Amino acid sequence: MDEPPTVLSLVAAARDGDAGAWDALVEEFLPLVHGVVRRFRLSPADAADVNQTVWLRLVEHLDDLRDPRALPGWLATTARREALRAVESGRRTTSIDPQGPALDGVPGDLPGEADVAEALLRDELRRAVRAGLAELPAQRRRLLEMLMDDPPVPYDEISSTLKIPVGSIGPTRARALRQLRDTRAMRAYTASPDPAGASGGEGGHHVPVQ
Repeated sequence: MDEPPTVLSLVAAARDGDAGAWDALVEEFLPLVHGVVRRFRLSPADAADVNQTVWLRLVEHLDDLRDPRALPGWLATTARREALRAVESGRRTTSIDPQGPALDGVPGDLPGEADVAEALLRDELRRAVRAGLAELPAQRRRLLEMLMDDPPVPYDEISSTLKIPVGSIGPTRARALRQLRDTRAMRAYTASPDPAGASGGEGGHHVPVQ
């Protein structure tokens, strides 16, 4: 009996454009990402945004992963950081009232420039992902939305809803994610400078792989 492919071989194949390998990676580690995100008790919309962000960043930065065996840890760390940012962004959104006493209170109660820049970055990424999804064909957009729900919609239900064979869902997802990365909205996002110089560098947005 053949041994199942290792993470090392799957990452190598995915880097070479093997849609089946990418699908296998997502299939293997989707429960890990959902498990991390679920601990933060985010709203369904925020959890879906975090999940989308994690996989989008993996698509964009898979080539930068120095040790493929570190992929599970990278995914867990990325999911945790994105979930924390969502929590902090929610706190800032709900706790600061421009019409209320907060602006007259202690300056330390207000978010600093770094916090504001981080919130802007996250909001900008969310808008870019949503705009990118809007550029996709309707069926591929719906497929990604269903797969990125928390928890993801079962394959049988996706197959019935979208009228596609269960066996083609994984490869179609891989193609849809690559197509999302290449949309005008996502290309504009990665090419545009960070707001408020948050990245501390030049050029477009870049998320280093741990």
